[in-house]
Amino acid sequence: MRFYFILFYIIFCNIAYGQAATKTIQADVLVIGGTASGISAGIQAARLGVNTIIVEHTTWLGGMLTSAGVSAFDGNHTMPAGLFGEFRKHLYDYYGGANAVSTGWVSNTLFEPHIGDRIFKSMAKAEKSLNIVYQYQFKKVIKKDNFITGAEFYNVENNDQLIVIAKRIIDATELGDVLYDAKIPYDLGMESNEVTKEQVNFSGANDIVQDITFVGILKDYGTPQQIIPRPINYDSTEFDGSNTSFYDDTNRKRPNVDAKKMLQYGKLPNNKYMLNWPIYGNDIYLNLVEKTQAEREELIEQAKQQTLRFIYFIQKDLGFKNLALADDEFPTKDKLAMYPYYRESRRVHGLVRLSIQHLSTPFNTPQPLYTTGIAVGDYPVDHHHKKNTNAPQHLEFFPVPSFNIPLGALIPDNSENLIIAEKSISVSNIVNGTTRLQPCVMQIGQAAGILAALSIKENVAIKDIPVRKLQSILLDVNGYIMPYKDVAQKEGYFKAVQKIGATGLIRGKGVSEGWANSTYFQPKEKVEMSFFLQKWAEKYKSTFTDSHQEFMNVEDALKFAAILRKTTPEMLKDNFNQNWKDKGLLNFNLNRPILRYELAVILDCYDVFEFFDVNIYGFTK
Repeated sequence: MRFYFILFYIIFCNIAYGQAATKTIQADVLVIGGTASGISAGIQAARLGVNTIIVEHTTWLGGMLTSAGVSAFDGNHTMPAGLFGEFRKHLYDYYGGANAVSTGWVSNTLFEPHIGDRIFKSMAKAEKSLNIVYQYQFKKVIKKDNFITGAEFYNVENNDQLIVIAKRIIDATELGDVLYDAKIPYDLGMESNEVTKEQVNFSGANDIVQDITFVGILKDYGTPQQIIPRPINYDSTEFDGSNTSFYDDTNRKRPNVDAKKMLQYGKLPNNKYMLNWPIYGNDIYLNLVEKTQAEREELIEQAKQQTLRFIYFIQKDLGFKNLALADDEFPTKDKLAMYPYYRESRRVHGLVRLSIQHLSTPFNTPQPLYTTGIAVGDYPVDHHHKKNTNAPQHLEFFPVPSFNIPLGALIPDNSENLIIAEKSISVSNIVNGTTRLQPCVMQIGQAAGILAALSIKENVAIKDIPVRKLQSILLDVNGYIMPYKDVAQKEGYFKAVQKIGATGLIRGKGVSEGWANSTYFQPKEKVEMSFFLQKWAEKYKSTFTDSHQEFMNVEDALKFAAILRKTTPEMLKDNFNQNWKDKGLLNFNLNRPILRYELAVILDCYDVFEFFDVNIYGFTK
């Protein structure tokens, strides 16, 4: 039996010909949406031994990375956290290494969508506690008070009905459709500066979301191909300024790439090209989030036509006659992606809300949310608004370093068993411009899977799961909880650095560096005593409070370890010395300055991470 689930099927068949059937399944965890976060959540929950089911409306897994065709990772190249890193390793193995997938200039890692789907399915198949149901569209939740007991779905081919009863629900839909139907409070569009205090959006609140894109994958067939039929209302001037090879209207901003470079932006392995070009390309403004499914389909057709016009432009007006839609990618009649690339969705009102201040100055905000991190990112705040003239075109985004995402952003403030994933977590509109990206979303899903599994196994409410326990599991499965880019996972002190970073006892230095922002732990630097004591005093009072020394030495570290162990430095010295040797640390000299990584390693031996426990708001308990 593939599943430990108690599976039971109640099938109601009407004698009348063609009557839809209803099937009921029971699970521990229900993940709604096989998206980038959905497949991550499902795999991780199953790996923790709880019976999990993913219900997906297409025949593919991976969401924006596969079904929507955006098969290029944005950011996190040097922070391969958790399942994101695992998936990327499978890509390296398939294609022949990191260089083999560094084919386009938009990303360090690009791949064919169907290969991504194949890898996700292979990863899912290996999990005995995971079941996946394809081609079922979410219909509505089944709810009792604040507890969601399950959800109803319908088959997109024959309208058969599916009911899934579950203990924990994860909304991994592209647009936050589950939280909407469950009547969970959320935001959509831009907040005013008066609300967020971000000092970024001064134009006031509005319902504007980012442009969407319907991706097409072109393939170089090596010989001239038949040009697609001329799309209705085609006008080549629509794409004037997309590249220097077609630039006549000087009222438009001069592009900085020619036609060939434009296509190489999203070049994939095996001579394929991802069309996801925002500059007078195939982005389109369509706010379909609050529409019905039927209304969405009508608007989605407009997005398809935008991309078909762009393809016709590339083939006919730019003269790339060897390029045509790939016939070995999407299993769709029109050979386009299965659905659009949605950059923005509803954003839940969570236990906490991540704002630009938490990204730009994480160590100096009223709520120290960085201590509760469950995912990391390093991509800039990137908003697509070129196709909507009513949208602010020159938002002065705060420069941000690499950052982490707090656990409380996944937890609604008024639901007992719903977890939010994908792009619907509790962030501001501005912050969504970076947390929406694929590596972040996969990590969010993985954390959601851990959260669901832990709450079931320990029989406690989602909001009562200890932050440190979840973070420890994330570290055990190669996740990141702090965005330190100068301490790689291969380093023996990686986990210790991650843990002490999350206590705030040692803080990194954030730097905005363009398209790959950073926070540096500086492991080989000395430990500044004043910063350490500032955080230490939240939990412990000690004789160090009035210390005026600039840097901590090894003997000071011994004294802090003794406080953690509730003993004296004299009683702990031999044990401290032995731990120092066992962890591979050198030069045991009590009088010399201790280095930051050494302090992380030695205090990890005395459970400093657990002693500096925090609540969901980041405050030391």
